[in-house]
Amino acid sequence: MKVTTVEEMTRLDKMAYEKYGITPMLLMENAGAAVYQVIEMEMGIDGNRFVVFAGPGNNGGDAFVVARKLYSSGGEVKLYILGDPRKYRGEAGENLRIIKKIPLDTMVLTNWNDDVLSDLEWADAVIDGIFGTGLKRRVSGIYEKVIHSINESGRVVFSIDIPSGINGNTGEVMGTAVIADFTVTFGLPKIGLFLFPGADYVGRLYVSHISFPPELYSDPSLKIELNKPVEIPPRRRDTHKGDYGKALFIAGSANYLGAPYFASFSFLKAGGGLSYLATPKSIAPHIASKGSEIVVIPLSETPDGSISKDNLEYILELTKKVDIVVLGPGLSLNEETQELVRELSIKIEKPLVIDGDGLTAISNEATLLKKREPPTILTPHLGEMSRLTGIDIEEIRKNKVDIIRRFSGKFGSIIVLKGAHTMIGYPDGRVYINTSGNPGMATAGSGDVLVGSIAALYGLGLNIEEAVRMGVFLHGVAGDLAATDIGMDGITAGDIMEYLPDAVSFIRENIQEIIDTIYYTLTKI
Repeated sequence: MKVTTVEEMTRLDKMAYEKYGITPMLLMENAGAAVYQVIEMEMGIDGNRFVVFAGPGNNGGDAFVVARKLYSSGGEVKLYILGDPRKYRGEAGENLRIIKKIPLDTMVLTNWNDDVLSDLEWADAVIDGIFGTGLKRRVSGIYEKVIHSINESGRVVFSIDIPSGINGNTGEVMGTAVIADFTVTFGLPKIGLFLFPGADYVGRLYVSHISFPPELYSDPSLKIELNKPVEIPPRRRDTHKGDYGKALFIAGSANYLGAPYFASFSFLKAGGGLSYLATPKSIAPHIASKGSEIVVIPLSETPDGSISKDNLEYILELTKKVDIVVLGPGLSLNEETQELVRELSIKIEKPLVIDGDGLTAISNEATLLKKREPPTILTPHLGEMSRLTGIDIEEIRKNKVDIIRRFSGKFGSIIVLKGAHTMIGYPDGRVYINTSGNPGMATAGSGDVLVGSIAALYGLGLNIEEAVRMGVFLHGVAGDLAATDIGMDGITAGDIMEYLPDAVSFIRENIQEIIDTIYYTLTKI
């Protein structure tokens, strides 16, 4: 499913009217009907008590429709208007005029009134129509007080389009925000519903079409999507290990023994065929003893125990025998090794995944990657992304989509920005938001398992773009299966790796259900 910016959704609303004659009044009525439908499904209406908060603007207009429909279906409704009733215009103003003709308990709230607290205590559920997706300023005054009261009430909360207080483009909490149990959004979901911290405020997400024609959903200018999985190619009966890819991992140093092991062994656990690990000779025996299925290639090393630059030509020869190369896990920050990475990153003529210390090595020269002809994949966390781009971590956190788009193009590389709801950006401006995974996966070595998974999916036969997306998705599913069995606390990279075979099977067996539900993050109505 595609995901939009606030501005893109405004454009789609305009197109719906100008091209198809779907009026703003009809869109507002359909939006209110969608919220009504969710309330009816989740808790019922007749005999239940509702407090509806309608803020200024069209979100308030949607709330007027919801209040009217709840009242007409036997619900007891108290409506609070948080704005000057004289300032409502267009379809919001028209719906307010309808409300005024109905004997519905309506109050205009310009100054705090303790009646709000007693009404919240009286209610079975709260309808949040205070702010919509276009909020750009910090929440303050009476709005802040009301939002705090809603959150402290303990009542079931239904938010209209987005929890009030969440920035629709960035997921930023604008001072304070409603914590919803259910959010009903319209047309297509907005980015802020999936970016943290806002994603934590959404609750269960419903998406309503509100009469948009399918052509609007497939508009080619919409380049942000949820990471919908693709089918993993089957393993044929008449087959051998070479049919599932050969990967070379250039990784490891005296102080980092786990990273090369997890990266190269995860390739095999995710279904890859032959895993070669080029690593310093002093640690090669240790890794070989842990993962005897890995083909370990000892390399000459620096006095610090990292890979020496003397190996350059030998490594380049090795790359000719494989399908994909992973460069960087646990290589260390030794300057000689970092220089080797910079040369390899330009000279390797195979699809190349650069991770960990490899990203540090190229951080000042990443624009040179655009000269590479084979695909390049960068897998930074926020700190590494900051070094690659020169942009402060907090600025990246607030503008992930814009930044990943800009630098994927600038570097000519696929960028996997790791974190909660990992984002995958492509040089042509497409961005995918991944929803598999859990907080327990924030552990040392998890990223090494990820690069092994990406390489494996390429070895299994997906094209490189699909392999990156599916590697991210598979990695998250493995973490989710591990969390289900052993809990999120204390999950290790080894646990994630061990669940990779189960994750592959889970995806194979449930692919259509996963596609239909986008990994259970939203429900279409």
